Amino acid sequence: MNLQDNGTRLACGWTADLAEAVRATAAWTGGAGLEETRARAQFIRFRPWALDHEREPFGAVELTWCAKLDRIHMPPYDRHPRPHAVLAAAYAQPVLRQLMPVNSHFNLWFSTGVEEFWKTRVGYLICPYDEGLYGVRNKGRLVARTETPEEAVALVVAALPEEFGPAS
Repeated sequence: MNLQDNGTRLACGWTADLAEAVRATAAWTGGAGLEETRARAQFIRFRPWALDHEREPFGAVELTWCAKLDRIHMPPYDRHPRPHAVLAAAYAQPVLRQLMPVNSHFNLWFSTGVEEFWKTRVGYLICPYDEGLYGVRNKGRLVARTETPEEAVALVVAALPEEFGPAS
């Protein structure tokens, strides 16, 4: 079961007990918060950032970063450490943290747009499964292969345009 708010997964859990699943669904759709929902259905799990967001909502970019970084703790994404390593390395860079992170087929790229992010792509794309290395691509063309996600992210940061603002 996934508990979402405006398309962002805030909590999840697995249970074979149908009554417990119904209790969780009734609580969540009835307006209960994360802690109250978990109190009614113990299988529900969430991370601290989700409670923080529930108490004081994050902006779209920060919420997206939190949700994407948190996927490593929730199935089925917990089986993919390399894409998570790229996300974590990118998040460590303040200039990238202000951009919208976008994933597709485990690749990572960035946007200055929040809603139509595919129209405002900026910089290179990182492919974490490029023959066991980290491929850095620009418009489909391979720019470099690196051994670590940090090296790939450094190339992305170095190639960013001089002047651009945070995603909006």
